[in-house]
Amino acid sequence: MAGQRRNEIGRAVPLLAPAYLWLTVAIFLPLSAMIFFSFMTGLPNTGKPWSFTLQNYAAFFQEDIYWRLLLSSLRLAAEVTFWCLIIGFPAAYALAKLLKGRMREAIFLLIILPFWSNGLVRIFSWAMVLREGGLLDTTLNAILPFKISIDLMYSYPAIVIGLVHSYVPYMVLTCYLTLQAIDDSLIEAARSLGASRWQTLRRIIVPLALPGVIAGAALIFVPVVGSFMEPRILGGRTGTFYGTVIEDQFVAVFNWPLGAALSFILLAVVLVVLALASPVLRRATS
Repeated sequence: MAGQRRNEIGRAVPLLAPAYLWLTVAIFLPLSAMIFFSFMTGLPNTGKPWSFTLQNYAAFFQEDIYWRLLLSSLRLAAEVTFWCLIIGFPAAYALAKLLKGRMREAIFLLIILPFWSNGLVRIFSWAMVLREGGLLDTTLNAILPFKISIDLMYSYPAIVIGLVHSYVPYMVLTCYLTLQAIDDSLIEAARSLGASRWQTLRRIIVPLALPGVIAGAALIFVPVVGSFMEPRILGGRTGTFYGTVIEDQFVAVFNWPLGAALSFILLAVVLVVLALASPVLRRATS
């Protein structure tokens, strides 16, 4: 058995080595540098004297603006995840159980279309739709018998709309995979035994699709917490969140140590959230 195990490991190492080498170079080395920067008073390449300190992490607890923005970012991520679920789950169910053939392929194409364009293109497209005199405002005034003014730019709803548009495909795809794996005979058996559509959905479809829902929620929640492009462009002054503050530290203020410390605090909070959700994950996948 030991010899067989060594042979299996020997065959797996050449296949795993490129992936782990890439992860080491592209992820772990930059993270190591960021950890080093987060404990510094300044950058070594500036020529100024520097030393190690914990003040960058202490600033998060001393300045209430940082944890208030973090709470706002967590709320934004939860809200975007909720709307992605509300929009994505019915679409995934229709793709998995209702649509067939070319119609399914056409809907899939529309769903993954956001992946084919640059993120900035999507955001500025929404800016042209949501601003006063934009596409939405012009269309509604052309249809309605009375004049209205719709200007959602630089508002919280505009941020949510932009983020939902960017991340809802993740929810659709993950839910589709789990819904597609549900045997249709289970649904037919429930209906033949007198279960209503709501009972079938609540007691069969949703529990079996829960792993896909949770996977999609994780894929959406984690990046949205630290998002900064959509809040910056679509939110304006109201788009100040934890991710935008981190971006300012690196780009505008050039305070990399503080930006690195705030980034790792965000990473720690996300890991805590995932750890708290792990019992649900284990029950859903068991």
